[in-house]
Amino acid sequence: MQRGEGPVVAAAIHDGHGLRPEVADAMLLPEADRLREEDPFTGQAIAGVPTHIIAHRSRFEADLNRSADIAVYRTPEQCWGLKVWDGALDDAIAARSLDYHRRFYAAVAGMLDDVARDHPRFVLLDVHSYNHRRDGPDAPSAAAEEMPEINIGTFSMPRQQWAWLVDPLMEAMRAYDFGGRHLDVRENVAFEGKGELTRFAHARYPGQACALAIEFKKFYMDEWSGEPDMAALAHMRGLIDHVAVAAREMLDGR
Repeated sequence: MQRGEGPVVAAAIHDGHGLRPEVADAMLLPEADRLREEDPFTGQAIAGVPTHIIAHRSRFEADLNRSADIAVYRTPEQCWGLKVWDGALDDAIAARSLDYHRRFYAAVAGMLDDVARDHPRFVLLDVHSYNHRRDGPDAPSAAAEEMPEINIGTFSMPRQQWAWLVDPLMEAMRAYDFGGRHLDVRENVAFEGKGELTRFAHARYPGQACALAIEFKKFYMDEWSGEPDMAALAHMRGLIDHVAVAAREMLDGR
């Protein structure tokens, strides 16, 4: 967690791949399969925003974008049909994972409380990624009509209240020069932004926090091998920096 100046916070809470030893020992899921469901490189994308939060532990230890009651995956139905554990997960291990979830949100509350004291309104950019080639490494991408390159999720916010900010930010993303082209940016198509972090921000700071779930389709990497496109990663970071500056300018102007 890094606290800088300004009314914009960026988060990459699914970037992490690490596991504490007792979780790694209990896990049956192969590392490559785990990596495929994480959000690699999203931490790099947000690192230029002065105030940011990057999680280094895997969502398979505790999913920080789910509420505490479902944050630890127990069954395949909770996590894309994957068999995660070698047998039933020990309750004591699960409890320690939930304590990590609790401590994370306590730390986030402390940081955001500071931001909220300094700024009458602030923006949280909640950055994630998603797979679009689930049928296999040699299969074609899923239909673009259903999977924009950037999906903006606004489910938990009072949308009309924040339209003056959200709509121009989406236009700023569309207008950004992403290596000589412009990205397909749409709202609530592949995802609606129903995650815990945005819900938490809107519930704790009603009318003050505008939390946007930003889902990058994994066009910036090979989701099966884990190999990144370094040029695309550089453009991702530039885009997030651009959006953060645009958000700050609009908040300051308001």
